[in-house]
Amino acid sequence: MDYGSSPFAFFAFVDAVTSGPLAWVLVGIGIYWLAILVLKQRDLLPSYVGTQGPILTIHTKRGRAFLDWLARPKRFWRAWANVGVGIALVVMVGMFVFLLTAAISSLQTTEPTSVQQPRNILVIPGVNDFLPLSATPGIVFGLLVGLVVHEGGHGLLCRVEDINIKSMGVAMLAILPVGAFVEPDEKEQYEASRGGQTRMFAAGVTNNFAVTIVAFALLFGPVVGSIGVAPGAAVGGVAPGSPAEDAGITPNDRITAIDGTQVEDNDDLETALEATEGDEVTVELDGEKTVPVERSVLVTAAVDDGPTGIQTGDRIVAVDDEPVATESGFFDAVGDSERVTLTIERSDGERVEREVPIGAATQVAADGPLERAGAPAEETLVITTFDGQRVTTYDDLSRLLSETSPNDEVVVAGYLDGERVEYTVTLDEHPQSGSGFLGIVGAQGVSGFSVNDVGIQLYPAQEYLVVLGGEGESNGTTVTNSFLGKIVLVLMLPIAGILPGFLPFNFAGFTGGIENFYEVQGLLSPLGDGTVFAIANMLFWTGWINIQLGFFNCIPAFPLDGGHILRTSTEAVLSRLPINATRGMVRTVTTTVGLTMLVSFLLMVFGPTLFAG
Repeated sequence: MDYGSSPFAFFAFVDAVTSGPLAWVLVGIGIYWLAILVLKQRDLLPSYVGTQGPILTIHTKRGRAFLDWLARPKRFWRAWANVGVGIALVVMVGMFVFLLTAAISSLQTTEPTSVQQPRNILVIPGVNDFLPLSATPGIVFGLLVGLVVHEGGHGLLCRVEDINIKSMGVAMLAILPVGAFVEPDEKEQYEASRGGQTRMFAAGVTNNFAVTIVAFALLFGPVVGSIGVAPGAAVGGVAPGSPAEDAGITPNDRITAIDGTQVEDNDDLETALEATEGDEVTVELDGEKTVPVERSVLVTAAVDDGPTGIQTGDRIVAVDDEPVATESGFFDAVGDSERVTLTIERSDGERVEREVPIGAATQVAADGPLERAGAPAEETLVITTFDGQRVTTYDDLSRLLSETSPNDEVVVAGYLDGERVEYTVTLDEHPQSGSGFLGIVGAQGVSGFSVNDVGIQLYPAQEYLVVLGGEGESNGTTVTNSFLGKIVLVLMLPIAGILPGFLPFNFAGFTGGIENFYEVQGLLSPLGDGTVFAIANMLFWTGWINIQLGFFNCIPAFPLDGGHILRTSTEAVLSRLPINATRGMVRTVTTTVGLTMLVSFLLMVFGPTLFAG
């Protein structure tokens, strides 16, 4: 149902927020909040425990003497905080532009993505789709570290600027730490210099960014350097109704042998399967047990409304009446034929025959070389030959294109709406690789569908390890060698599976079963696999959460640190202008920016659900 502009849009939004695990979380928070209200009303809470809605604030005066001692090298800490002020100002501008752009983009979104679901804003494992329960220890550890160093930075700079601290503490939602705080003496805080206040507010995010650098430096260096990929082909996913599922193969298994032939890595699996001739193979899992697998040519992915009419879940049982049961047998039966008749068995058991072209399914781009050569733009063309060479899959076409140069003249032939066509094309320069550019958008596989005779999706364990700083080559994923570049890539790993052209699975650390794909070796091996994986997970989430805390707190809106820095910065700018600056002017600037950020944030989170057309 399309709720876009209807009166039911609000109810659709409410349904999206109050369904699934999030609903149970909201019910739990409601019951917890009611219990807090009862305890507060009956004066049963200790004197050091305060309440702010459902949040408990636990106050303490301990630690102030330690902060006094730590704050003694005041010049050093002021210099450190001044660096942080510069970083915070740059990030504040970036966060302003990001939220504003995201809000505008959300109004143009026709369908909300999984990242834009309200529950995925919450950093709660099991509720957030990208944070599995298995990652909870690492996430909680990283959050605690982030809160302590953030508020510790505020407290330290309070003492550096001679601002007394009334109390410090942590904010709890049930047993979950959701914040920490330092309660400075308000009078002394506002009597402090403008620069002192700015340094104090910037100290928290400065520490968060510093912790991020330290955590990722340790992760990219000695920790991931001691982790290698375990032998075998890593099973990341199993297609429903596939031979693998029927045989009991599950995600996170490793295929270590096929009919007794050892499988060292993902690439070896295809070679081992091609070397077998029978319809049934014996698969060894994790080097421990074997299972028989009855192979069949299963369509594991297919383009919607593709040129062949083949759907995901179909089985190809014959090519031109020749029975096939393996992927290699399918391609052997196709041979050099540009059109074949496929016998297809649907998931409901119905058998149909389809005459289809076999090649690379592409869509002709507007204003590209192929369109200028006469191919209709936005139409699907199945390319079967490229400059006289047979093309069976999109990978074949990509390989041939990579060997061309700009201004090469090539002949492209294939099928358009069932009719064979041919075009002579002068290639442009590819905007990224510098090779020849044809002007197409292609679909992976053969004629817009992919087949597999076992029905598994391999997990690129080596590529994830390389992204994290491990040794080896990454097949198909661009990995930067710079430290900051690696941090950017790692920040995307929890949502990697939904990013086009990145990696096929979300990565939440060495947990949830994927640790079976890795083994500890080298310097840290005496600690054991479990200990090293736990350290890696804590560093991964500590770095990831601390940079998120830093960015979030740099949003220029109250009560975040960015809002306070905006106020002191506005005061500093207005005081230098040839006008009679007043507090009302400062309040106008900060309120305007703050409201803009609040509306932008709400639109970014809830806009796609409310306004999707």
